[in-house]
Amino acid sequence: MSRSVGVVVPAYRPDVDLLKRYLRALDREIEPEEIRVELDAPADHTVTALADSPAAINAVDTRRGKGAAITAGFEALETDVLAFVDADGSTPAESMGSVVEAVQTGEFDLAIGSRRHPGAEVRSHQTVLRQHLGDVFAWLARRFLSVQLRDYQCGAKALTREAWLEIRTDLYEPGFAWDIEVVGITHARGYTVTEVPVIWKDHPDSTVRTTSAVPELLRALVSVRKRARDLTSQEPGSESIAHRPDKTPLVERNS
Repeated sequence: MSRSVGVVVPAYRPDVDLLKRYLRALDREIEPEEIRVELDAPADHTVTALADSPAAINAVDTRRGKGAAITAGFEALETDVLAFVDADGSTPAESMGSVVEAVQTGEFDLAIGSRRHPGAEVRSHQTVLRQHLGDVFAWLARRFLSVQLRDYQCGAKALTREAWLEIRTDLYEPGFAWDIEVVGITHARGYTVTEVPVIWKDHPDSTVRTTSAVPELLRALVSVRKRARDLTSQEPGSESIAHRPDKTPLVERNS
């Protein structure tokens, strides 16, 4: 039996026409059970303009951040496979379909789209600064974490419901560092992880701000490293020791 798929698209002040085209492409390519747009602080016309898209629109007045928005979307889905992809269409629908397929077939528990994989096709590059910072972060992550990847931050990932239910209470990062937390904790819990090469095109109007994202990512990397190590050393079946006593998990903040 084929596993059902749900796709979450986190969005903050998106290009509405581009997003509508992208949602239709995702619907055609993946044929998911549900697509949810988690829309933060939308402009007045945005929800109405997206009404005829093939997606359910959950709009909130505040800017929750990428991680918090995806977490809310995953909590609302009831499918076997949970996937998310960035709203700017940097990862084409056919490439996202390949990411989803790696989990839907049961071969892997977590599939990560990769722009740095030898089989990837980058059609438009980031600025030199962002590209170098991304390379440096990937280098650091490979040395901090036991999961060895080329690309930890690409906005195209899919995982099983089983994995999600086990990691959901160990996720705290509301912003762009959520990706590294998901990857590190999922791998530390013993789930299988793979990289899937994607076609990728940079969008210069990305909402990622380098000055704030870099410190956020570095702090998260240190935290995830410690908690992942704790998880791999704990006794099977014991209560999770990946919690952070100083923070509330995202699933509790969203409830």
